Amino acid sequence: MKQLPHKTIARLSQYRRSLLMCYANGKNHIYSHEIAKIQHITAVQVRRDIMLIGYTGTLRKGYNIKELIDIISKIIDSKDVIKVCVVGVGNLGRAMVNYFSGKRTKLSIVACFDTDPNKINKKVTGVKCYSVDDMKKIIKQKNIKIGIMTVPADKASETADKLVSAGIKGILNYTPKPVYVPKDVFLEEYDMITSLEKVAFFVKTHIER
Repeated sequence: MKQLPHKTIARLSQYRRSLLMCYANGKNHIYSHEIAKIQHITAVQVRRDIMLIGYTGTLRKGYNIKELIDIISKIIDSKDVIKVCVVGVGNLGRAMVNYFSGKRTKLSIVACFDTDPNKINKKVTGVKCYSVDDMKKIIKQKNIKIGIMTVPADKASETADKLVSAGIKGILNYTPKPVYVPKDVFLEEYDMITSLEKVAFFVKTHIER
């Protein structure tokens, strides 16, 4: 299969989440317009994404949900469990660990890191918190490949450098400060303020009509 666009990968993950909920509720088949309605996108976009992964449904029943879940899983998931760490055990960091706990069999948060002595050696939903001073050692020891950053903005660059130095290959940056990483490290940056301002803009536009 040819390399898929990043936005398609993101949508496939969202499709799978919706499909899993539908399947758990006893639904076995689904049409593209039903997926589109759940995801607030067009049915054309859904069909285009699913065609890219080489799967087709039928006019009479639509897509077989179980088959589509399995195909998306084969594309997105690794054969082995990919281990993840969270750097910064504040409210957002704890929420991340709590939310991901048990959600995916192929992704596992196995360590947290913080500078606060009151948090070090404690556990968050069963995940031990270590000192940032031990980051390199623990990441190598546990073979962690993904780092989630929920640190203050002034610590973002320093934290990213430490993660890269420790051998991390993917970073999810939740700080409001952009960071720079080598080309062989995949970086995803999520700015909650920008997202909220985007929503606020459309609300303002609606109100002012």
